Amino acid sequence: MVSAYDELPRTPANFVALSPLRYLERAAYIYPQQAAIIHGTRVITWQETYTRCRQFASQLKQLGIQKNDTVSVLLPNVPAMIEAHFAVPMSGAVLNTINTRLDAKTVAFMLEHAETKVLLVDQEFSELAKAALSLINQDIFVIDVDDAEYEKCFTPPIGAIEYEDWISEGDEYFEWILPNDEWDAISLNYTSGTTGNPKGVVYHHRGAYINAASNIIACGMTPRAKYLWTLPLFHCNGWCFAWTVAANGGTNICLRKVDPALVFKLIEQHKIDYFCGAPIVLSMLINAPKQHQIKFNHRVEVMVAGAAPPAAIIEGMRHLGVNVTHVYGLTETYGPSGLCAAQAGWSDLSIQEQAQLHARQGVPYPLQDSMRVLDPKTMQPVPADGQTLGEIMFRGNIVMKGYLKNPKATEEAFADGWFHSGDLAVCQPDGYAKITDRAKDVIISGGENISSLEVEEVLYRHPAVLTAAVVAKPDPQWQEVPCAFIELKAGVNITTEELIEHCKKDLARFKVPKDIVITEIPKTSTGKLQKFILRDWAKERATGQFT
Repeated sequence: MVSAYDELPRTPANFVALSPLRYLERAAYIYPQQAAIIHGTRVITWQETYTRCRQFASQLKQLGIQKNDTVSVLLPNVPAMIEAHFAVPMSGAVLNTINTRLDAKTVAFMLEHAETKVLLVDQEFSELAKAALSLINQDIFVIDVDDAEYEKCFTPPIGAIEYEDWISEGDEYFEWILPNDEWDAISLNYTSGTTGNPKGVVYHHRGAYINAASNIIACGMTPRAKYLWTLPLFHCNGWCFAWTVAANGGTNICLRKVDPALVFKLIEQHKIDYFCGAPIVLSMLINAPKQHQIKFNHRVEVMVAGAAPPAAIIEGMRHLGVNVTHVYGLTETYGPSGLCAAQAGWSDLSIQEQAQLHARQGVPYPLQDSMRVLDPKTMQPVPADGQTLGEIMFRGNIVMKGYLKNPKATEEAFADGWFHSGDLAVCQPDGYAKITDRAKDVIISGGENISSLEVEEVLYRHPAVLTAAVVAKPDPQWQEVPCAFIELKAGVNITTEELIEHCKKDLARFKVPKDIVITEIPKTSTGKLQKFILRDWAKERATGQFT
């Protein structure tokens, strides 16, 4: 029997596909003269941004771009990058933001795998793009993006036309349309690819719309907020904040690269409300020369993700007047999909105690359906005892469509109806998840499991330590032992013996690093520590090949 509730109609009046493109249209309607984008001395209003995006989209259509064609960009955080987040999907195409720190071979793989039709290239990366294009046999229309704020502005062009000249010829009244299906692809983001080729993660309009709104709820973003782009927009579409700022009617403050002195200056100058980044970015600010540091008197919030920020970093940011919110996620979850939500009473604790609580991965993001620590064998939740190990898994709208052209990897990622993160964690008594390690990062020494994150946390408490990374080192007696790689703060000297003694105060003896190396630690293009390289170094040290 059909229920009367089920007989009610779904019509254009009461059902519309969700897409973040509507956020731009709305911002232009409500805040036409408000600054949408500030880049150095350049100011672009929301009405101008909407017009420019329509021109951009119309020009893509003139090039013959169709639905699901890929438009790639090799850009830093400049106005064209923000505009691409709206203009490309306005044309029905899929936006692929390429990591500007990659090598030519990897960029070439992405262009070829994505079947890129159009490529926008900032002049700083012309040589990289030229080298990548030389490695593939593919017809790609290249557009140069000049930037007056870039000091080396006379790089020889490699494209058919310059961006500003190109969009100026576009139709400012271009009639773009929403996707018929909110499940349609909106963007393509490649994983880091530390082993083998990177995987292409596909986002849909629905997920982008929902996570953009979820960001506002998660950080309590006030209307018309000022947002500083310390986070690369090529990283998970800037965690969807390009769309978030439009939904908020806020202002994007562009930043080509993270320069601590400039970050302090811009926060003070523009009264920045929010910014995002990996722990390495916060470490740079905390350890900047004192003459560059500014303690802010207005409310400044930062979302940090990538790895659990050490307590020392959260504490250090508080001393600068910046409140830290720890979020957690992966490329496959549109960036942040978990949140360490603050509870009443936490602010009454000492900063050190607060930092320990805030360093956890926490609970589901406001608009994510579920984030649980499950036993990967039984797929049942682990006890909330802070001891039983499981894997963090996600389910909901803020999860990718899948991996492009990789059905096997997609099937494995979604096994048993959950997205498997690969992050090992415990569920603490208050229900908050805390990562103990990536599955591959657990050190098994003499049958005992050692969390590399636990050892790193202790090392970070030493005032001389800037960066710490702990991996397994082969050992003839114990199979594996902890090996720590340490970067020291500028102008500081300390011996490895002193660091080992420091660890002995807070760690069980079997968890204390048996080997400590003071060196520069290799990092990925997004600031993550490259532990796969460190594992190789540790193996070489075990055989006496690495010094």
